[in-house]
Amino acid sequence: MEIVYVYVKKRSEFGRQCNFSDRMAEVNVDIQPDPVLAMNFIERDPIDTGVQCASDMSEHEVNTERFEMETRGINHLEGGWPKDVNPQEMEQTIRFRKKVEKDENYINVITQLGSLMDHCIKQNNAINIYEEYFEEEEMAGVTDEPPSAKTISVFRDPNLIKRTATHLSWHPDRCRKLAVSYSSLEFQRSSKDMSYDSYIWDLEIPNKPEMVIRPTSPLVCLEYNPKDSHILIGGCYNGQIAYWDTRKGGLPVELTTVELGHRDPVYNVIWLQSKTGTDCFSGSTDGQVLWWDIRKLSEPTETLVMDISRKGMLENALGAIALEFEPTMPTKFMVGTEQGMVISCNRKAKTPAEKIVCTFSGHHGPIYSLSRNPFYPKNFLTVGDWTARIWSEESRESSIMWTKYHMAYLTDGCWSTTRPAVFFTTKMDGTLDVWDFLFKQNDPTLNLKVCDDPLFSLRLQDNGRFIGCGSKLGTVTLLEFSSGLCTLQRNEKNLASAMFERETKREKILEARHREMRLKERTKAEGKEEEVKDEVEEEKPEETLERVQKEFFEVIEGELRRRERARTKLKSIAGQDQKEEEEEELILPKEEEKDEEEEEKK
Repeated sequence: MEIVYVYVKKRSEFGRQCNFSDRMAEVNVDIQPDPVLAMNFIERDPIDTGVQCASDMSEHEVNTERFEMETRGINHLEGGWPKDVNPQEMEQTIRFRKKVEKDENYINVITQLGSLMDHCIKQNNAINIYEEYFEEEEMAGVTDEPPSAKTISVFRDPNLIKRTATHLSWHPDRCRKLAVSYSSLEFQRSSKDMSYDSYIWDLEIPNKPEMVIRPTSPLVCLEYNPKDSHILIGGCYNGQIAYWDTRKGGLPVELTTVELGHRDPVYNVIWLQSKTGTDCFSGSTDGQVLWWDIRKLSEPTETLVMDISRKGMLENALGAIALEFEPTMPTKFMVGTEQGMVISCNRKAKTPAEKIVCTFSGHHGPIYSLSRNPFYPKNFLTVGDWTARIWSEESRESSIMWTKYHMAYLTDGCWSTTRPAVFFTTKMDGTLDVWDFLFKQNDPTLNLKVCDDPLFSLRLQDNGRFIGCGSKLGTVTLLEFSSGLCTLQRNEKNLASAMFERETKREKILEARHREMRLKERTKAEGKEEEVKDEVEEEKPEETLERVQKEFFEVIEGELRRRERARTKLKSIAGQDQKEEEEEELILPKEEEKDEEEEEKK
């Protein structure tokens, strides 16, 4: 593209034209040095100086040192005794107490302090200064607060080669500790220098893990024992099951044998509700669910193959990723498979074929999370592909509620432990969605951008206020929700129950309608097939030839008749036009004769 600028000035207005030429140097002015002025100068050494027109600038970087906190206890010894009294000797201390109790000064001091204490106790009994007034009004005001969440702390993988935080587990008693398992789930992409360690974090010390768990293979899942908080069980990437006792250090107490364990990574391990508190079961993508007793991990106590054809063949088994066990239903458990199907099982059935009760199919990809509603165990939540779905055990053909299809893949989800209508989901774009289907059904109530990396794991504390989110690069973010998201709202249980029942009823009606339509189509198709079969069986080749010839000649005769009718119709139309023309010719001469007679009369 040419850029042209047109000058509108005259040449004379630009000024005098410069003419340059080559010539030798000339001396125009010669200033001789004045010795008097030399006294005004100060000699400098060195005399070389750099001059720069731009201003001087500097860059400074400051980084604070990482602050690490430690918890230390202090032991106090009993003191205040005279030098001649040994506090370890019971007789000397009793003798000294009796001596002090007889002192008049001691009696006066105790009497004065006792009267003051008596007054405070009576005042405290009369008025409860900790009493909460107007609790109902405060509860009602909570609902008006917009839902929100804030980051409390962040726990980062201390290793140079970052791994995915695959599973989180809260300490069952104090909830001040969080066990996190770290593993690389990308097939054959793990580095040789990658660490196998997993960690237990103290919420008050986010910079340094409280304890290091050292497995023989990277841990895919790690779970606290709800009955004994010192015991943890974990599923390894190589298919082994191991358990740890935090009182005995970071090395596993016992491991399962490789031959009798899983053949694929163990994606989930759940503790069972038992008297001993030592029973658990595990699921893997090798298609097996195995039961274990940590007192004897040499072999599984029970085995179930996830073959929905009920033949027990491991080649046809569906890989197990998510497990669900509800303590109120000790005989039932559910398995979420990598084929997008949920399998409901009954452990107490007599044969392995009867243990697989029914299936729920609705996802296009693996089911990463499966959990029952803590208030209504008949309804459960599944998370997979691009949606989260809510199911009812009474409706097996389809889910009763589901979220919209998201642009990013969903990775985990769980129900709120305090509100029956609230659940949480994580996505590959690093966002956490909070859903409240009583408030909004099409979109999440709260959408949080937790980090830039994909989120892979999610775990909510029992109080429903704190939630941990694990990312692909091993960062665990702890969030605290506003009181509206973790406080039971007025009449919420009844509303949630009514919605579950209504949606279940609607799905049942639709299922019955679909079954009726399918039955009609099947019977119609079967009837047509039978008619065709009968015709084919009854007719002989000669009869078929005669029938075809007859149909052919009928078609030809029909075509000939149609053409004849068209020809006659055209003839009738042409005859009618000729008759009209003749009548016109007769009428015209008569009119001419009348005109001639009138002219003769005139």
